[in-house]
Amino acid sequence: MNLTTIAIGEILWDLFPDGERLGGATFNFCAHLTRLGAPVHFLSALGNDPRGERARARSLSLKVETGLLQTVDHPTGTVEVVLDSEGRPTFTLRRPAAYDRISLDKDRLASIAAMEPAWLYYGTLHQIVPEMRELTAHLMESLTHATRFYDVNLRPEGFTKELVESLLEKADVIKLSDEESVEIDRMFGDHPSTADAFCDRIARRFEARAVCVTRGARGCALWHMGAFAEAPGYPVKVADTVGSGDAFAAGLLWGLAHGWDIRHTADFANRIGAVVASKAGGVPAWSMAEVESLQTH
Repeated sequence: MNLTTIAIGEILWDLFPDGERLGGATFNFCAHLTRLGAPVHFLSALGNDPRGERARARSLSLKVETGLLQTVDHPTGTVEVVLDSEGRPTFTLRRPAAYDRISLDKDRLASIAAMEPAWLYYGTLHQIVPEMRELTAHLMESLTHATRFYDVNLRPEGFTKELVESLLEKADVIKLSDEESVEIDRMFGDHPSTADAFCDRIARRFEARAVCVTRGARGCALWHMGAFAEAPGYPVKVADTVGSGDAFAAGLLWGLAHGWDIRHTADFANRIGAVVASKAGGVPAWSMAEVESLQTH
């Protein structure tokens, strides 16, 4: 089975009140999918600065493949993180950042295509920069057989309706939160509806194979090729939710790639997201034993 994944997007330092932790949605996703055992190639950029050096060292310690991680003459990305009483984060991004300055020449693009990846992962935040959106389009043109996984991840001032619509149109698998589903309903003039109706409508409108809506502690809803299931969440003491959605995305891709039934896939993704939410930071250490030990309500 080919699980090779190319992921393009941001790597940055989360600036918490008590210190800095390496993160970024795409980086977090890569770290968690790597932990599951999939070969992941992370396409991004770091600055030629101390934060960039520390980020590369941290990536290597997490066994994230850094062959496509470039060094550029722009500062390594950072974001200020403030947590509310329930561990939910508010982000304030500092841009421009190194991850907005990725480049791909013909030789590097050809070498990526030669990997014959089965999956291409992308989000919204990185695509707000026109040059990065164009670069991702070139990747898609080269990786014609890769399944496109779009993790919506809307951030304030990091998206437009036109951008989100264009990214949805390119996606095979769409993952988003329940709050983002409301925003997308608002974008396209649809009335709020059940999760089943929403997933079905989005899948048909954008010709997606799968649509998944995460609901935090309440679990998730997953539509796949006409089938629909809801999976309950797992009760954990939340440290913070930074990175839990990215871990969920890794679990979702893993289940879909292995051809599991949708209930198994949704439950597995819920478990990983819950374990990560119970720990501080976006890429805490976790084990399959912890994932398997979780009990439902």
